[in-house]
Amino acid sequence: MTEDFNRDRWLADLRSRVPEVTVTEALARQLGGALLVDVREDGERASGTPAGALGLSRGYLELRIEHAEPDRHRDVLLLCGSGQRSLLAAETLQRMGYRRVSSVAGGMGAWKAAGLPVTAGLLDADAAERYARQMLLPQVGADGQAKLDAARVVVIGAGGLGAPLLLYLAAAGVGHITVVDDDRVERSNLHRQVIHADPRVGMSKAESARLSLGALNPRVRVTTVVERLRADNVEALVRDHDVVVDGADNFATRYLLAAATRRLGMPMVYAAIERFSGQASVFDPRRDDSPCYRCLFPEPPSAADAPNCSEAGVLGVLPGLLGLVQATEAIKLILGVGQPLVGRLLSYDALDMRFRELTLRRDPECPGCGAGATFDGYRDLERMCASAG
Repeated sequence: MTEDFNRDRWLADLRSRVPEVTVTEALARQLGGALLVDVREDGERASGTPAGALGLSRGYLELRIEHAEPDRHRDVLLLCGSGQRSLLAAETLQRMGYRRVSSVAGGMGAWKAAGLPVTAGLLDADAAERYARQMLLPQVGADGQAKLDAARVVVIGAGGLGAPLLLYLAAAGVGHITVVDDDRVERSNLHRQVIHADPRVGMSKAESARLSLGALNPRVRVTTVVERLRADNVEALVRDHDVVVDGADNFATRYLLAAATRRLGMPMVYAAIERFSGQASVFDPRRDDSPCYRCLFPEPPSAADAPNCSEAGVLGVLPGLLGLVQATEAIKLILGVGQPLVGRLLSYDALDMRFRELTLRRDPECPGCGAGATFDGYRDLERMCASAG
């Protein structure tokens, strides 16, 4: 009895300091421009939230509210499950200097009972828990996580670059990943291609990658294509995706990808490695100022000038780092946040542990995107690369 009495007194004292509004009043004020904040946890909001409400868990409200709403004079309404946590959240905002803060009496229970508009939850309980740390970021949240879930990314190659970037795309919750690779796992791959394992030596790399991604995140839909990317299939393989990630190890594939993504208006996330160094960039034909791959390499170098890993060797951790850069850029493109590596070439030297950034401008004379550029066909690109090799 004493405990209940003290709790009632505490609630009464809190209500004397924090204004409360009914759910119908809250809806009217929201329609009039007030910010409605659902302070329940991500898992609770998974089943639905008031239409138009901003989801900010009470435990992180102090850290994130200033990013979401810097105006301390705006009318702010806080809603929880039953109307008690929102009182505490409102008191917190009052201490932070927010002048017009109210708690919604009865919370989500009263909102639903009144038949007021509810937006279906973007995520179920499993997703809310799985991506909880990522969704704490204001640039992601539940809306950003839903964008990732709806995204379709095609990764060309499940080797040194593809291995880490595939793992992190799946871990981040990219909903549909297509893996294109016609090679098989060799024991010499394992020091850098961490998506594979010793018992899978001899297995298709695409299938091995699918097994690893499914074990890491069974929510992700993985499509495997055990084919080599060629002139006659490049557009069919990359079309209907949002982002193309180049994890290839040869110039012929990159020239085909560059031409196809430019013709289809799709962003291409590029990286390449050699021995102890690597580089990465983003080519995005949706932007008028974006250079293309052929602005960087107008013509393919000879095989002697650009040996592959089996000929020149490679530090095992190097593709891991560059692959993570690619995964980061792909996720940024999907979310529409930050500044992608468009017009910039990120160069990395592992021996000196040094990053350099070079400006990469669109070349008006570029054979791929310049004013006089003509497309002669994918087979011509293959022949050009074959003659260079």
